[in-house]
Amino acid sequence: MSDTPKGAPRRRIDVWEQTAIATLLGLMTLITFINVVLRYGFNSGFIWGLEATLILFAWLVIFGVSHAFRVTAHLGVDAATSFLPAGPKRAVALLSAAVCIFYALLMLKGAWDYWAPFAGFQTTTGRWFPTGFDASTRDRAFYITEQIPMPWFLEFLAGWINQGEVWEKLPRFIPYFILPLGISLLLVRLLQATREIYAGSRESLIVSHEAEDAVESVAALNRES
Repeated sequence: MSDTPKGAPRRRIDVWEQTAIATLLGLMTLITFINVVLRYGFNSGFIWGLEATLILFAWLVIFGVSHAFRVTAHLGVDAATSFLPAGPKRAVALLSAAVCIFYALLMLKGAWDYWAPFAGFQTTTGRWFPTGFDASTRDRAFYITEQIPMPWFLEFLAGWINQGEVWEKLPRFIPYFILPLGISLLLVRLLQATREIYAGSRESLIVSHEAEDAVESVAALNRES
């Protein structure tokens, strides 16, 4: 009961992230399956199917990067750190986490600066970290995708971003939104992992060795028998 208030927000993020990944994978499969049926069964198909699948795959990959930090699935080389005592090993893990957080902050600025013009917003000033907003940012809200049609239920966005002019195709700021969203989620996951390393409930950012330990345990049992 005591950890419920602290754990609830994290569980909500976990559920939301897993639901998003499952939905993206399901949509990719559904669009591809329908296109195959239409192509070979009716000599037809969604002309926008390939572009939509590529966008969904990009979203899936970026979501997967942050989710892999959550489940400790990223690969890494620990040939040197595995020989360190617990204290220095933890210090190295915290140092690597700090470097990753610094890099994620740089990526977040870059992600915003790339996406903002397509959403009618201003990019940030400053080479490394934001020092303000650039008022001379060119508005690129009119940029659209190549073939994906504009869903009718999103047409209201034109009044907010595109000065009331409805897009003929899906505007690019929608698929590009995964950049600031995904990097923000990555930063959250890195902060969570760093806190766990500091608290001692996690060894490092990379994949754990539980599977290797389990194999060794089974091998030891077989030798004894």
